[in-house]
Amino acid sequence: MKVLPAIIIALGLLAAPALWFGLSYLFKEQGYGSGAVDSEARIEIELLRQQVEDTQLKLDDLQKELSSLANQNRSVAPSANLQDEEDSLLRQTGPNAILDSYAQVVLIADRRNVNDGLKVAGGTYLSEKLGRPREDLTDDCQPMTNARLKEKLVLEQVGPIRVRMLAPAIESLKVVFDNIQKADPDLYERINTAGSLCVRRIRGTQNSLSTHSYGLAVDLNIDGRLDTLGDGKTQLGLTILADFFKDEGWVWGAGFGREDSMHFEISRRQLDLWLAEGRL
Repeated sequence: MKVLPAIIIALGLLAAPALWFGLSYLFKEQGYGSGAVDSEARIEIELLRQQVEDTQLKLDDLQKELSSLANQNRSVAPSANLQDEEDSLLRQTGPNAILDSYAQVVLIADRRNVNDGLKVAGGTYLSEKLGRPREDLTDDCQPMTNARLKEKLVLEQVGPIRVRMLAPAIESLKVVFDNIQKADPDLYERINTAGSLCVRRIRGTQNSLSTHSYGLAVDLNIDGRLDTLGDGKTQLGLTILADFFKDEGWVWGAGFGREDSMHFEISRRQLDLWLAEGRL
C-alpha cells in the first residue's frame, strides 16, 4: 500500500463517527426512529452504526500501521489481512446480503441506553403488585399456582411463535408482531422463540424471581440461533425488533448489567397501566 492512500483511508475512518452522528440526527428529524421504517432502510442504518462501532475499535491499529508505512519511505505491497480489511470496509451490500444480515452478529450500539424512558419491573415489584406465582421455587420450571395469575394464563400462537403468557402480555405481543409483519415481513418470517413462561428462581439466588416466572417475558432469536449471554453482541434482527417492542412498553435485555439480548419483558410502566385498567 502507498502511504498517501493509506492516510486517506485513515482520515475517512476518523470522519466516520461524525458522519454517523450527523446521519442519526437526520434520521431522527425525518422520523426514521419509528418502527415503521422499511426493512432495507433499517438494516442499512443498523449496519452503518455497527460499521462505526467496528471502525472505532480498529482505528488505533490502523494508525499504527500507517505510521509504520510512512517510516519505510517506499512503496510496499499491501498485506493480505490489510487488503481484506479494506475490501470489507468498501464492499457494497446487495439485496441478497440484506436478507442474510438479520442473523448477523453485531456489537450492540450504546446498549446502556437502549431502554431509555422505560424501567424494569423486577421480581420484588412484581411480587408486591401480583403476589408470587408460587411459593416453593427451584432452579427448574414449575407450574404456576397463584390462582389470580393462573386464570389469566394463555397458551396461544402469536404471530410466528407459540407462547404461554399472561393475557395482557399476549395481546401486547400481537400488536408488536403485527407491526413487524407490516413493516418488515422478511424479518417477521425468521423470528423464533427460546421460551416464555418459566416459574423458577433466578439461578444462583435463593428465592429471586425473573419476569419469566410471571409470564411477562419472552426470549426471541433469529433463525433459531441462540445468542451468547453477556458478550455485548446480538443478532442484527434483534436490534430491529427492539424498536418495535420499545414502542409497546417492553424492556430489552440488551441493556441489563449482564447483557441478555434475546430477552424482552414488560416494563413497570406497562404493568402499572394494565393494573390500572383492571387487566391484571
